[in-house]
Amino acid sequence: MHITIVLLVAASWAAGQAPTRDLRDKSQNLAPFVASPQPIVDRMLDLAAVRPGEVVYDLGCGDGRILITAARKYNAKGVGIELSDRLVRMTSDTVRRLSLEDKITIRQGHLLDANLSDADVVTIYLETGSNEMLRPNLEKYLKPGSRVVSHDFEVRGWKPAKVEKINAFNRNHTIYLYEMPSAMKKK
Repeated sequence: MHITIVLLVAASWAAGQAPTRDLRDKSQNLAPFVASPQPIVDRMLDLAAVRPGEVVYDLGCGDGRILITAARKYNAKGVGIELSDRLVRMTSDTVRRLSLEDKITIRQGHLLDANLSDADVVTIYLETGSNEMLRPNLEKYLKPGSRVVSHDFEVRGWKPAKVEKINAFNRNHTIYLYEMPSAMKKK
């Protein structure tokens, strides 16, 4: 078994192709945890035009900063989906410490399994390939008028309503805003 895998990896490298992980394997993260800088979080939520009482989902919520900002600044409700036990515990503790349990729920699980039907806004900071895997769920669950905001990586096949480039902490960032129409616009 191990020899076969090694040979497949070696054959991929020899053919000039880097081996890739199977992103459909739900035991794997779709992206590493990298916190979005607070100025990017603020701009993502501003672009999404979050309104009081709306439900913001953060897929791969990490430390929960997007949800905490949405609850505090916009009086929105938040749902975080996170695979890491450690991050779920840490973020849940922060939510409790800030007395935001009535506004924010952190769920452990794989974001491809999340039912997003009550989401008004979905925020993501995933790689483009991961966004492609997530796209069918977004199209299935999100109602017309829902917004998807992606940090740095586009959702291929969708036409963004806005694209904004921002420099924060000596790095350029791109924010993509998508709006869910009754029939999804294609590029």
